[in-house]
Amino acid sequence: MKYYKKLKKAYMDADKKSFIAYTVLRILVLLTFVRQIMLKEWDNAFLCLFSLVLFLIPFFIESKFKISIPSTLEIIVLCFIFSAEILGEINNFYVRIPHFDTILHTINGFICAGIGFALIDLLNGNIKDIKLSPLFVSIVAFCFSMTVGVMWEVFEYSADQLLGFDMQKDTLISEINTVELDETKTNKVIKVDDISKTIIYGENGEILTTLSGYLDIGINDTMKDLIVNFIGALCFSVFGYLYILNRDKYKFVNNFIPTRKLKIIRED
Repeated sequence: MKYYKKLKKAYMDADKKSFIAYTVLRILVLLTFVRQIMLKEWDNAFLCLFSLVLFLIPFFIESKFKISIPSTLEIIVLCFIFSAEILGEINNFYVRIPHFDTILHTINGFICAGIGFALIDLLNGNIKDIKLSPLFVSIVAFCFSMTVGVMWEVFEYSADQLLGFDMQKDTLISEINTVELDETKTNKVIKVDDISKTIIYGENGEILTTLSGYLDIGINDTMKDLIVNFIGALCFSVFGYLYILNRDKYKFVNNFIPTRKLKIIRED
């Protein structure tokens, strides 16, 4: 009850745009949850509940660490969660919409760089004896974002290997370069191109399926995600660097950087 009252007060005091976005997305998730229950899709129903929990992240950060999250960043985070879990997983946008996953990973790289930048920028402004250069702050923000991206790929790989998921989506390719086919065992690269068909057999010799190419099991998806994460992180790091040099000229960056809440002192 105590946390519910805090949550209610936090969103009542929140920016109007953030409150509207949170309300609309929450209603959509609840409707999706009811539909998944009716369809007896229990895994998807769990994802809906998980999304509702993730929606509380901005509130938790603001209340726990006394951090103020800009409304623009908060709306982006909420939309990102909705897109990744509800649209991507439940409504299958990852397969239906070309490059949908790529867009989300690019945004993730940008957002995480902003969070990493904020952590270092706050430290840089609050400790008088330490003054970090703009380049150092930008590099740390970039590295923070890439670390988050790498850890996410580790999570996807672990889920695929341990739980039998397919979060690292497979790709059909028409050529491979491999030393596995080198009969001389001298590490010679063998190129196999113009692959038009792959036949997969079971243990008893029966044909399980036929593919129109060679099945890459996740490496292309993983590397693509890391590359676009790199692009998103690099973009924000450049803007962050310019922001430190001239905060008035590049003040739009404030929309993506959490800041420390200011204490209001009342005069009697």
